[in-house]
Amino acid sequence: MNSNKIYIIAGTFHKKESEIMINEAKKTAETKGLEVVDVIEVPGSLEVPIVLKNVLKKADIAGAAVLGIIERGETKHGFVMGQSVTSAIIDLELEFNKPVGYGIIGPEVLPAQINPRLIPHAQNAVNAIAEVLNILNKLD
Repeated sequence: MNSNKIYIIAGTFHKKESEIMINEAKKTAETKGLEVVDVIEVPGSLEVPIVLKNVLKKADIAGAAVLGIIERGETKHGFVMGQSVTSAIIDLELEFNKPVGYGIIGPEVLPAQINPRLIPHAQNAVNAIAEVLNILNKLD
């Protein structure tokens, strides 16, 4: 695959923080020569996999970056959700043989840990797509 087109899918339960991540992911994509076709915002991280599946089905799409935050709560809800979302994302990446840059902070992240992670997680998600695409293109 020689496409450079990607999507960004972002859980926006933490709206202000997700905007920071989206903007950083777009900037990083530009520096890596990746074209962001669209940014799709979903209510939260749990909704990422269904949208991701529909994005990865597109023949001309090389991959996607997923962004979001799963905080530590009073119960294990966030922990379980984080494991389920991560597992679904990995399964989709393998099903469609397209890289998914994982920029979901958490699970179990504490409020004080969120802001320092916003930009690095967004950058790393897009960088991962670029690096894996380079590897896959060499294997073709």
